[in-house]
Amino acid sequence: MIAVLAVLVQGPAVASKSVQGSQNGQVGRTGLCRQPDALPQLAAERWNQQQPPRPVPMAAPTSRSDEGLSAIDVAAPIAPPPPPPSATGKAESADMVVTGSESRRASMDAASPISVAGSEDGGASSIRPMPEPPRPDLSVPPPRPRYVPQAGILTAGEHDDLLNPELYALYQRRSNLGQEVQGLPALDTARVLTVTVKDGKGRPVPFAPVEVACSDGGSLRLATTADGTVSLFPDVDRLGKKVRLRAAGAAWREVSIARDAGGQRIDFTARGEAGRANKLDLMLVIDTTGSMGDEIRYLQAELGSILTGLRARHPGVDIRVGFVFYRDLGDDYVTQTVPLTRDFAAAQGALAQQGANGGGDYPEAMEQALIRAAGQDWRDDAVKTMLLVADAPPHDDKFGLAWQASEVLRHRRVQIVPVAASGVADKAEYAMRAMAALTQSRYTFLTDDSGVGNAHAAPAIDCYLVTRLGALLARVIDSQLSGRRIEPGEQEVIRTVGQYDHGKCLIPSGGLLQQ
Repeated sequence: MIAVLAVLVQGPAVASKSVQGSQNGQVGRTGLCRQPDALPQLAAERWNQQQPPRPVPMAAPTSRSDEGLSAIDVAAPIAPPPPPPSATGKAESADMVVTGSESRRASMDAASPISVAGSEDGGASSIRPMPEPPRPDLSVPPPRPRYVPQAGILTAGEHDDLLNPELYALYQRRSNLGQEVQGLPALDTARVLTVTVKDGKGRPVPFAPVEVACSDGGSLRLATTADGTVSLFPDVDRLGKKVRLRAAGAAWREVSIARDAGGQRIDFTARGEAGRANKLDLMLVIDTTGSMGDEIRYLQAELGSILTGLRARHPGVDIRVGFVFYRDLGDDYVTQTVPLTRDFAAAQGALAQQGANGGGDYPEAMEQALIRAAGQDWRDDAVKTMLLVADAPPHDDKFGLAWQASEVLRHRRVQIVPVAASGVADKAEYAMRAMAALTQSRYTFLTDDSGVGNAHAAPAIDCYLVTRLGALLARVIDSQLSGRRIEPGEQEVIRTVGQYDHGKCLIPSGGLLQQ
């Protein structure tokens, strides 16, 4: 079972060695073949196992439309608290008061509630009727039933910036956010060196080791995702002019790094047959500040449904799930971590306990949540997916640390899938799209088609399909588990934006407007 959720009494981060270092001991190394810098060690999450944190009461989520909700989908009535214990530790009945010796207490007449009073020496008892309970005031209308959000309501789109490098480069130039906030990443998806590993039958090999040796003696070691690929970024990884590569124990190859835009690809063939991924570690990192209140109950329903569907669709896969809930410094907690576990019932219970509270200003402590996630017990032989559910970026001075944590997650082969909720603005979209591209993943975002929650800013994306969020995230996770991109069926598409073709936006014949 999952331990009771932690309530933070956190102090500032304390510098220490990296949560996840490179296997070759070159963490934070300067020069070529750059390794992730060391992450700070956060203060321990301190909590009381005897007194778990109580969920914060929250009003029903706002909705701009009740379409799709049924009047019978109301919350179950809350049971009254049990009667207080007596001096002997036994609870008294709420319908009678009993005094006198234990042997002479009268039994209750179910038809007429009474109280029995007697003396300790056996004196006569007096019987008096209990007062009738007060009649309800029919002039006061009953409380309005609260809708229980159900899965299948929220709508969303997705975008893969690795499949659309020209559009991503244009997006970066137009946003200019890399100049505004120190630490924001400038990821060049137009210059990517893709290493593929397949078996003799052309099937992708998951988790194959890929080694990179740079000219100054530095080295990198990454592992393929389930599609048998590793994406190397010459600028972020500091590959230099030439590198030597090998994968799955094959011979070394020397590769010149192209300076101009355009992807490079190096193929390796592994000995033996490719196996299938049969383990999944799924971490959900969720912003639970007050600004998420308009959608968090719907998100809980969607995420709970996704967890249930995962086990049904993949009965032979060993699945673990965990959570990092986060708010901001000064709130009642900064992070609450639920470690990866196979106990789905306990995991869903932890998710259901969460409410939205705190925050105040727009940015949140996203970087601390990412550091917690990077330090989890991820398995080397599992597909590793992290859903980052948020509506705000880190604070301006913490963007660098958030990106640093993303690099560590990438080296652990964790694929970050942002889920952008209402409230996401330019900085949050920019950071989360970069995290998704760095980890060979996709950026997902809620849309207004559901009519739930506050208005969602239109993403700076040229084309996408709008479908139900639950089905979309299920496709993304299944794609990462199977190693092949899964597209929605025609009946799933609610709305089409731009010219979409299997994850790619079709560029007009005249090319892109360079500005």
